[in-house]
Amino acid sequence: MTRIMAALLLMLAGLTSPVAAQNWLATVERTPVSHIVGNSDAPVTLTEYISYTCPHCRDFAMQGEEILKLGYVSKGDLRYEYRNVAANPIDLTATMMARCGAPEKFPGNHSALMMAQPQFNALMRLATKAQTDRWFNGDKAARRRAVASDLNLYAIFERRGYTRVELDRCLADQALADRIEGAIKADVAKYGPIPTPSFAVNGTMLEGVHSWEALQQALATPAASSASSEAGEPSG
Repeated sequence: MTRIMAALLLMLAGLTSPVAAQNWLATVERTPVSHIVGNSDAPVTLTEYISYTCPHCRDFAMQGEEILKLGYVSKGDLRYEYRNVAANPIDLTATMMARCGAPEKFPGNHSALMMAQPQFNALMRLATKAQTDRWFNGDKAARRRAVASDLNLYAIFERRGYTRVELDRCLADQALADRIEGAIKADVAKYGPIPTPSFAVNGTMLEGVHSWEALQQALATPAASSASSEAGEPSG
């Protein structure tokens, strides 16, 4: 771990905001390819690379995401960025649906998809050849509508108050699809292969950290070592 990384993680581990001026969980910024929850002036940004079909991503969402958000994001100490690894039509469809509507709807959309993942993953495994052919061939917007229909993704969002017309409009946004796919290609070019989930702190990828348990250990490591000297040494 570099000295810069140790210092950043030490900063996060040692932050203690006694009183939150506001609930930063309600502050959601939409970028062209991600969503960021929290105080824009927070000294630390934690980026999670996620896939909606990845069971390990669901494990993290169930085990650690809310702890981080309540412990750090809500107090303004940390911003939490969601970046999607949309490497197939299923992930891309879910990602585009999660972005549907106002930015403030994203955290609930994200949670709804993670909660329902076992159900739509089971449908994905049971898909017929006729279904998968529809997902991978033909008009791109039609492919995404087929995925949403076959895997019951429409139903997830309709329960959240969306209409089919709204959802289809989001799924038809090819410029958005191109940005999402282009962003992950650029990140892979920068970092190398990105297993999901993966985590970056202020733009520096944490090596070998792909679970809540591993992230906890990474965040605790600087405090357990000679933290003051790490934080004070110049970067190298």
